[in-house]
Amino acid sequence: MSDGNEFSFAMGEFTATFPNDRSYAKNHMWAAHQGGLRWRFGLTQYAVRLLQDVYFLDWVVEPPQTITHRMHIGAIESKKAESDLYAPIAGTFSAINSQTLDDPSLINAAPYDDGWLIEIDCLDAHPDVLLTPEQYAEHLIEAWKVAQRTIKGQANE
Repeated sequence: MSDGNEFSFAMGEFTATFPNDRSYAKNHMWAAHQGGLRWRFGLTQYAVRLLQDVYFLDWVVEPPQTITHRMHIGAIESKKAESDLYAPIAGTFSAINSQTLDDPSLINAAPYDDGWLIEIDCLDAHPDVLLTPEQYAEHLIEAWKVAQRTIKGQANE
């Protein structure tokens, strides 16, 4: 469902929303072009909902550092999971949001605003690995099927 400014995706009883003015990565990060070759990234509401209550971030790379697509760049811990974070695009890891390091709850409260994570300077003006909102909406359908199987498996343990 879309209202022009955002689209939504039903996750059981919860509905996640996604701004249409962003691009998306398959690892459930949003990407907002900051001008030039710089892109800002954060976790989508889908990722935040699955993680629930993020309380710790750790980066294993520091700006400025050259990174490759899918390179391990950090980790995130939450009420539900501990997960590695991987680079959504290749380029120069150029900034870390110090506010989310100091207060990771910003990721839960404002994932598309103050809760952003990192900035990367890309070699291309628009990296071809990023998805349009429409492509990401399609990706969510398959990702949700996998997430539901995982959740049901954990509930049966």
